[in-house]
Amino acid sequence: MKARLVGPRVMWTEQIVAAKHDPERKRRLIKRRPWERPAVMWTEQIVAAEHDPERKRRQASGGGAPRAVSKVWILPLVSLLLVGCSNAPPDDPKAYVASIAAARAEKNAAFAASSDPIPQDKHAQFLPLAYFPIDDTYKVPAILKPSDDATLIDMPTSTGTMRKMRRAGTLEFTLKGQPLKFTAFIEPGAKSLFVPFSDMTSGTETYAAGRFLDLTPNAAGIYEIDFNKAYIPYCYYNPTYECPYPPAENRLKIPIRAGEKLRS
Repeated sequence: MKARLVGPRVMWTEQIVAAKHDPERKRRLIKRRPWERPAVMWTEQIVAAEHDPERKRRQASGGGAPRAVSKVWILPLVSLLLVGCSNAPPDDPKAYVASIAAARAEKNAAFAASSDPIPQDKHAQFLPLAYFPIDDTYKVPAILKPSDDATLIDMPTSTGTMRKMRRAGTLEFTLKGQPLKFTAFIEPGAKSLFVPFSDMTSGTETYAAGRFLDLTPNAAGIYEIDFNKAYIPYCYYNPTYECPYPPAENRLKIPIRAGEKLRS
């Protein structure tokens, strides 16, 4: 039987489930933010003035702003919006905990209602899934330093085969006062960044072969790494799945006691 792929190509619905319980993420999915709208909207005002005698009269008499003003304003306005966003107040801790707990409960329910990825005869062994307590100190901002190397590398997997991946860049962040970094990968044809990692809990409290994080690419290169959303790859539950192993550069030298763990 051909192994089923796990990783960026076949992400489970964590993001969809999370969006359902995260009003802000849901809003982003259905409504574009002001600074994502076309930067050429100002031209509509110019055209409108040409066909609006009253607006044209105000501009000619100095009672209205020159037509070029909108063009001059657009970039500073975008910058101000971005700065304002970065200075936004932190998430409500109670709402954050509730959203993570709800997503975990929904994932458990979905797994319990199916024999895939966890076979029916293994439900009692693996369900409900086990997690570390939700801890918002494990949710940190990160900056992606893009890689200019387009070379495809071979990443070993649980089935002994190789998966082609490209280094998207290095994610740099600080966790509990310690500067850290690991590599984000992208698989040909995938739309998400794939971050396989291991840490000092691997092999004892968490799966020996590591855990995964999935991130949605963005042009700004600023990300939120939330280890509370780290999950164990499906090959742990079901050998018909193929899971990439974290490379040496993604083996953190600290314990990450957040996200999914082994049942005790």
